[in-house]
Amino acid sequence: MNTPIQRFFDLSVLGLIASGYLAVVGSGYLDPPTALLVGAGLLLRGLMVAGIVRFEISNRTVTILTSLYIAFYPLDYWLLSKDFVRSTVHLVFFIATVKVLTSKTNRDYTYLKVIALLELLAACILSANLSFFAFLAIFLLFGVATLCSSEVRRSTEIVAEQQGGLVVRGRPRMLNWRLATLSGYLFAGILALTAGLFFLLPRTAQAAFRHLVPHHYHLPGFSNEVILGQIGEIKMQDTPVMHVRAEVPEMADRIQRLKWRGTALAQFDGKKWFNPSSNGEFLAVKQGQVNLASLEQRRRRGKRVSYEVHLKDFASDTLFIAGTPEFLRIASPIIIRSWFDTYRLASNTSGSVIYYVHTFLENENSEPLTPEPLTAFVREQYVRLPALDPRVPKLALEMAAGERTPEARARAIEKHLRTGYGYTLTLPSSEVPDPLAYFLFERKKGHCEYFASSMAVMLRTLDIPARVVTGFQSGIFNPISGWQLIRASDAHSWVEAYIPGRGWITYDPTPPDLNPQAMSLLSRFNLYVDAAEVFWQEWVLNYDLDRQIQLAARMEESSRNVGSNWSTNLLSRMNFGWEEVKGIAQRYWIAAGMLTVFLFLGFTQGRALLDLWRMRRHGRKVRRGEANRSDATLLYERMLRALHRRGIEKPGWLTPLEFSRVLPASEFSPIVIDLTQAYQDLRYGGNHAAAPRILELLEQLEK
Repeated sequence: MNTPIQRFFDLSVLGLIASGYLAVVGSGYLDPPTALLVGAGLLLRGLMVAGIVRFEISNRTVTILTSLYIAFYPLDYWLLSKDFVRSTVHLVFFIATVKVLTSKTNRDYTYLKVIALLELLAACILSANLSFFAFLAIFLLFGVATLCSSEVRRSTEIVAEQQGGLVVRGRPRMLNWRLATLSGYLFAGILALTAGLFFLLPRTAQAAFRHLVPHHYHLPGFSNEVILGQIGEIKMQDTPVMHVRAEVPEMADRIQRLKWRGTALAQFDGKKWFNPSSNGEFLAVKQGQVNLASLEQRRRRGKRVSYEVHLKDFASDTLFIAGTPEFLRIASPIIIRSWFDTYRLASNTSGSVIYYVHTFLENENSEPLTPEPLTAFVREQYVRLPALDPRVPKLALEMAAGERTPEARARAIEKHLRTGYGYTLTLPSSEVPDPLAYFLFERKKGHCEYFASSMAVMLRTLDIPARVVTGFQSGIFNPISGWQLIRASDAHSWVEAYIPGRGWITYDPTPPDLNPQAMSLLSRFNLYVDAAEVFWQEWVLNYDLDRQIQLAARMEESSRNVGSNWSTNLLSRMNFGWEEVKGIAQRYWIAAGMLTVFLFLGFTQGRALLDLWRMRRHGRKVRRGEANRSDATLLYERMLRALHRRGIEKPGWLTPLEFSRVLPASEFSPIVIDLTQAYQDLRYGGNHAAAPRILELLEQLEK
């Protein structure tokens, strides 16, 4: 049954399947071959429903394919995917693709609806991104459309069975538009209702099967081992890694240029840095807080700042901290402080980590703190070296020539590397036997890893304890969300050297990038996407009773201030002044004007353009000889509209034939007579050959 309502139903079910499929793809969990094959199957089904492609799979072929995949499933589980969830997702999508391409009966469509629901549930478990909400909304829209069209389709089938054939009344094409409009209204109402309930009811439970899902985004280089070149590979990615926000807005500028220390590495074998052991001191978190500083440290005079960190899930248990931490608040019973003054969780987590840090910011004006001297064993760890190119110690002596103190020598080497070498993210074209010697004496350019490794090694040749630190630096402040955004491209390496009487001092020998990327239109758009992602994480995934109380407090405070100077209060609460509004208006007035003109034209001329598109589409159908009796009514109404533009109206009590005979003589009255006769031939005589003739006469009349 290829009726308009059947096509609408097919497209609705296809949209249901496609939205569930896209939700899983958006989670990053589906491998590219599976994603491409399923996408090709959905596209093929869409072309079949639209009548562009005719394709049919026999039952025998379906049986053979299913039998082959049943045999393939254990191989997928044991050899390819090596994971129950992943191999099961492959199986679900195989069944979905086969059913999509072969669905004909009501039972097939029921299977498709169930499969679409399974896809969405899988995406719910696999994804924690804002994209899931978008695909959930699309799924809801197509779900409403499917339910509506399914009921109409079922009713028409019952009528057809009772009357021995389908009786079409009215305008079936308009029925599809009315169904689409109804689905849109229901979808909007459901969203509004559920949004209100969502913010009234806190989320208190985690996903039940979250532990079954492995991390889908892995960021190497922040464990107890990092190979030279890994940080450079990370810097090629723009994936958000963490968001930071000062707890006091007035201190936001203090965290915008900090280094976020992750892991310190002590030993070097010529090609990689590593730590001999990951053991450390276990610190119990009592009432959500742990003290990390001594009494002497807490009494130091200097700048301090408190900030909140949202660390995304990227298969690392490292906590990234700027400055010297004094207090830490985190929802974890235990954290580990390593012998290298780094902090990590006792075990890997499945999901993002939120923690709060009160930290001391070191600078040249800070009150000095007498450090404990290094023991002989610890010092030996930080000066140990592998076999080196003999030119490296000689170069270290040349760079530090004339300097007497360890601090002055370290500053001299730092300055020589920053000024005498170039910065590039382009990795060497092939692996070299000695990466440091190649960097220092041949290529003389590289990224932060090579600069930090070279400085640490040269300091050790001068008997100065040194270690390499990996983490992130700076990031970019997002004025839309108010958070500092730190991406994978902000990954960085630097050096810490032990200076007697001062302790571990930070040095950064990496020169600045002379060709930084400018803020493009796409980058600005990504800031809006990131702000929406922050809102999703903060007020959806992490929405609990505390957030509910916080939201209620804000609403109560806003309601108290509504009566007095509400507009000024609103702007001040958004950290938004009239100068900012004026500046935005000056920068984007052209885009805003074009958008306004576009919306105005769409509002005033949209219906006319839609009618024109429908008329041309209907005309192509008529020319192909696919017109039916109901199309005769549409063509006749088009003739009446053309006469209306000429000031001629048809009285309701006249039949079409009587109306054509009472028209006054004019140049178009013969056209109306011929058109009316062709209309009756098609409408009452079923003569499909009359349809092209009606269309030809209409074009003459409209000219």
